[in-house]
Amino acid sequence: MRHVLPSLLLLCLAASLMAQSKHSSAKIGASAVWQMPPQFLTTAHAVCDRSGSTDYSACMIDQMAKAGAPADAVSFTRELYRENRGEFGVMTGFQEEGPVAFAFITYPLRANTNYGLLLVNGQPRIVNVEDLRLLDLKSMKQSPQFQDLKGQFPNVDVWPGDRDGKTWPNSQSGPNGGIQFTVGYPLRNGCHACASAGSAIFNWNFDAKGKFLGTAFQGMIAPPLQQ
Repeated sequence: MRHVLPSLLLLCLAASLMAQSKHSSAKIGASAVWQMPPQFLTTAHAVCDRSGSTDYSACMIDQMAKAGAPADAVSFTRELYRENRGEFGVMTGFQEEGPVAFAFITYPLRANTNYGLLLVNGQPRIVNVEDLRLLDLKSMKQSPQFQDLKGQFPNVDVWPGDRDGKTWPNSQSGPNGGIQFTVGYPLRNGCHACASAGSAIFNWNFDAKGKFLGTAFQGMIAPPLQQ
């Protein structure tokens, strides 16, 4: 009998891991979209402030279902929370694009850039378009355009996109049946609130099965004329 309890625990653990694996492999879809009610943030903030929770984002996620969020929306936010190392984000827009899909994310706890863009259902399952480490920055910084720009804006660099949550990137066919997404990023002269130095354009490349192949620098758009 002394081996029964450990065996039961192992069976329960295995069943739990299988359930989690099955859920995490389910395709992300429009059922995960949730438009936060106007009072959600005020109510959730009040609850989480009183709770004294050491994980504010986790507390906010717990409030979603109580505010009427669909189960798929809560599950996706939990998955994104794990992917983003504890950041609270809600899917507020979704659009199919062949082997992968667009997902607009609202990050209500951020001070800036409250909208983000993900490419989902490919390989990997979630690709964060605002992860600047994935951009072909080497090619951008070696380009004559960028070198010329530094003469006017010495501290110029690329920043996460100023997404509006409504404008989807352009897409086009890629090599061998793949797909490409063209995405622009603001160039700022040293800080988020600093002078605009135009924008940089990158293609996000996927093969026909949705495998992420990397990004490619496409060029730059000139900064706005100074008044």
